[in-house]
Formats: sequence, C-alpha cells, structure tokens
Amino acid sequence: QVQLVESGGGLVQAGGSLRLSCAASGTILSINVMGWYRQAPGKQRELVAAITSVGSTNYADSVKGRFTISRDNAKNTVYLQMNSLEPEDTAVYYCNAAVRGSWRDRYLEVWGQGTLVTVSS
Repeated sequence: QVQLVESGGGLVQAGGSLRLSCAASGTILSINVMGWYRQAPGKQRELVAAITSVGSTNYADSVKGRFTISRDNAKNTVYLQMNSLEPEDTAVYYCNAAVRGSWRDRYLEVWGQGTLVTVSS
C-alpha cells in the first residue's frame, strides 16, 4: 500500500555533489524514522544516515561532514545531500522508512527500489 520512490542518482566526478530524494506515497498516517542505506558491489548493505520524525540525525563515520540528511514531513519526503563525493561512495542507495498506514496498523519497514550513484575518479 505504501511505496517509497527514490530519485536523484547519477554519475558525478569526485568532489562533486548529488541530492537524493525519497517520497512516500499511499495511505499514510505517520512516518517514524527515515533513512538511507547503500550497497556497493560485493558488499553488504550499510546504513548511511537516518533521521527521526523530530529531526535527530545519525550518520555513518565515512560520510560524516560530507552528507546531510533532512526531511519534509508535510511532503513525506526525505533527502540526502551528498557533497565532496568520493569513488568509495559508489553504490546503490536505498531509502527506508518506518510507516504506519492507519490506526489499525503497526509501523512497518518499507524500502525503496534504489537509485544508483556512481562517482568517477
């Protein structure tokens, strides 16, 4: 019922910037934590950044100081501003959210389809 759709991925040179967006749609009562994960070839999926409903944030050490996560609750959208990109940032980036559809539902984990970020050296 609830869907997350990412956008904004692409190819950039090292040192460049990208801004990822993830919009939730469907029947939504509330969204708790939203986050971004990434998975590089041959690697496990890892948490990049997360943000609570009131704006508290958490970042992986590898992106701290370079990436910024934010959200617009009115639009049910989370963003990831990525600056000073490095080749090591190359991965498929996935949006994740804990979503409650109605008062009869519990919070459920929902994943987006992923968007590819490629950083060239």
